[in-house]
Amino acid sequence: MTKSALPAADPVAIARALIRCPSVTPEEAGALDYLAGLLGDHGFAVHRVRLTAPDTPDVENLYARFGTKGPNLCFAGHTDVVPPGDEVHWRFPPFEAAIHGGMLYGRGAVDMKGGVAASVAAALDYIAAQDGAIPGSISFLITGDEEGPAINGTEKLLRWMADRDERIDHCVLGEPSSRAALGDMVKIGRRGSLSGTITVHGRQGHVGYPHLAENPVPGMVRLLAGLSAEPLDRGSEHFQASNLEVVSVDVGNPAFNVIPAEARARFNVRFNDLWMPGTLRAEIERRLTAAAGNEVRWSVDFVERSSDSFLTAPGEFVDLVVAAIEAATGRRPELSTTGGTSDARFIKDYCPVIEFGAVGTSMHAVDEATPVDELAALARAYHGIIARYFETFGR
Repeated sequence: MTKSALPAADPVAIARALIRCPSVTPEEAGALDYLAGLLGDHGFAVHRVRLTAPDTPDVENLYARFGTKGPNLCFAGHTDVVPPGDEVHWRFPPFEAAIHGGMLYGRGAVDMKGGVAASVAAALDYIAAQDGAIPGSISFLITGDEEGPAINGTEKLLRWMADRDERIDHCVLGEPSSRAALGDMVKIGRRGSLSGTITVHGRQGHVGYPHLAENPVPGMVRLLAGLSAEPLDRGSEHFQASNLEVVSVDVGNPAFNVIPAEARARFNVRFNDLWMPGTLRAEIERRLTAAAGNEVRWSVDFVERSSDSFLTAPGEFVDLVVAAIEAATGRRPELSTTGGTSDARFIKDYCPVIEFGAVGTSMHAVDEATPVDELAALARAYHGIIARYFETFGR
């Protein structure tokens, strides 16, 4: 069979096969079995890696590679999905992978089985067009733990790879990065995340005898006002301003006639490259100390699993990704560092990483869906990234 006669890999068919696997975290539910078989049949060396940790569910992961030499372009993603909720609210069953009105419906269609399917289709087409003689390697790093605690997934799988001298040179993470139209945005970095709990210590007592108690609530109001009185910063060249959000305030007190013993407030900070976790902790403690004076007894406990901000600086890799997206979609994407966290926070410790995928407006929602023609366009964009990558970095 000639190259021109080779059948194109169908990203829609691959996406439908994946969606039909009810792989709610941490269940694999056949999704990785399907990918392992598909990639293995096309010449990839496939590794299934089961990762464990105490008090967390075991997780199935997959690493597959075509080729043995560098450079190694990796497509990363996940096949686990969030629960669909009450299926009665769905227009079509969430794991049926129904197509209606040009839309593919199903849990994971956007986040992110559609992206995985498009990247697999693009890789298979590129390899076929080259008769398997590609100037480097293409690999897939797929986890089943992105929507869960993210303990037995990408972070550990990368360590497993490093222990075996398995190097990736650049990575495209297929998270739904597009904002309103496919190709309008790529993520070249992310802000960091730091969480903590502030406790104001008082003394319980009767509201009718306040002099015998110490009410922690006014103290908490004072601390929170001091914490947010001034912005943490005003942003930097590639990042928006850092923001601190108080997400809960609680005294655990159901009674109207009892002054509580303690008040707690939980917060999260999304911070840019002007901060590191250590410097940010110090600034939060400084602000709390100043607000408390000598009148408020308080403490703060930070959650240990924080993540740093990172940036994949514009250059050859980012430029070729932008060019491929523009050629496939007609849109020149905005370079962004907005949004929450993703598994890119782990990958950036090993190689430059960008995030590009579907429009994310329906992710995690009832009737999650993606246009069928956008899946095809996404596959074309990924194919363009692969071709340009090896033209630029191939050996």
